[in-house]
Amino acid sequence: MSTTALPASQHRLSKYRGASVEDLQLSPAVSILESTSLSAALLRATDRDFSQITVLDERDRSLRGYLTDSRLQELLKTENPDEPVQRYITEFDRGRKYVLITPDTDLDELERFLEKEEFAIVTDVNRKFVLGVATRSDLEEFNTRRPML
Repeated sequence: MSTTALPASQHRLSKYRGASVEDLQLSPAVSILESTSLSAALLRATDRDFSQITVLDERDRSLRGYLTDSRLQELLKTENPDEPVQRYITEFDRGRKYVLITPDTDLDELERFLEKEEFAIVTDVNRKFVLGVATRSDLEEFNTRRPML
């Protein structure tokens, strides 16, 4: 009987047993338009207990960037609460190649992505709709519901 260890890729596959992002049962994403006020943005994020809120372009509803609830709280200490979020978002570099994370993405691939990034924005395959935001804590919660092998 052989006792050789599984390669890391096979270990990860067995760890999640073929599960995908869809299996995380993420809450639908909260997205706002760039004209949304700081106070309204924080209210939307806290109502849904989200740490990140995605920001969409006014014209074509494309994903421009995001704001964190902690950043919004800091801004509201010094800025006008009616100020639009447009000036304060963390924008995505449109020239950069991004990793596509969809509901069909394997959890092992998501785990590798989250080793380098704080969160992942889950979109449809055409990147037209923001479906959810996945974090390391979502993976941890999944593992508590479905123990590893």
